[in-house]
Amino acid sequence: MKLLLSEPFQTLWAGKDAFAEVEQLQGQVYRELEGRRTLRTEVDGRGYFVKIHRGIGWREIAKNLLTAKLPVLGAGQEWRAIRRLHEAGVPTMTARAYGERGGNPATQHSFIVTEELAPTVSLEDFSLDWAHNPPAPALKRALIAEVANMTGTMHRAGINHRDCYICHFLLHTDKPVTADDFRLSLIDLHRAQTRSVTPRRWRDKDLAGLYFSALNIGLSRRDKLRFLRGYFHAAKGPQALRQILREEAPLLTWLERKADKLLARYARKYAPGAGHE
Repeated sequence: MKLLLSEPFQTLWAGKDAFAEVEQLQGQVYRELEGRRTLRTEVDGRGYFVKIHRGIGWREIAKNLLTAKLPVLGAGQEWRAIRRLHEAGVPTMTARAYGERGGNPATQHSFIVTEELAPTVSLEDFSLDWAHNPPAPALKRALIAEVANMTGTMHRAGINHRDCYICHFLLHTDKPVTADDFRLSLIDLHRAQTRSVTPRRWRDKDLAGLYFSALNIGLSRRDKLRFLRGYFHAAKGPQALRQILREEAPLLTWLERKADKLLARYARKYAPGAGHE
């Protein structure tokens, strides 16, 4: 069994079964599945997000593996990713409680409690009208540079997100957002994988997701080149960009093809009469 508690949960659950206590937390439920529950709760006036994993069963594990998907077996993936991101200097959530018990991955009971990041707005919502109402050029350049730096640092630290979209970059709004003064945090790491080195395949999948999620916000070719320079930590100047474009030509071609496939899949899913809710 693993159990790590910090305040306020260290005091709140002192002498109690933390696994039973976390199940009693009440609040706004965001997801309720047989094997997982996500909710927002408040303790002493502060907001926290709670993710509880109860095991998904061998049948679901087998189904995931047979469809070439890696199942999420518990809260440990998010816990490890959060710790590694903090070590690497990538702003993210702060975990206040983590527990895991049971050696059987199909029935393991685990949980993680993180501080709410508020007030914030996702980059997806913040950039929703950019195509028709562009932001100040300096702010757009600064945000692109920061997303590129955070993503590149994450991958160099051995983490791949698996849900790397602009909606999972939160922009803090506790003070006016300017090109010279803003803060982003990366969230939703329950599917993240942590290794000593990020495999190129998984790195590229993250980049494809990020590229796809930003396709319709009015980014120019120069904006995309700025992202590449920031992601690869390249020096400024045309020579550095030419080197990136030459060395990463297969990646850039693959990203375009992958984005086209994702767009086609999205169109099919949300076409009239497709049966979506």
